[in-house]
Amino acid sequence: MRIIADRTLCAGHGMCEALAPDLFRVGADGIVAPADTAAPPDRELLELVVDSCPVGALRLA
Repeated sequence: MRIIADRTLCAGHGMCEALAPDLFRVGADGIVAPADTAAPPDRELLELVVDSCPVGALRLA
């Protein structure tokens, strides 16, 4: 399971990075990008991050 980030919808609020800083980075352009990590993320954390995105730019795949 992984999170798909729609960079065209992202408004750079940074909720994903605040909730899961090991998994996300908001770049200099203000748009989210998944961080490079080898650790498998916790499903509950992924669901929380997706649900917390104020513009719905994240989804689980």
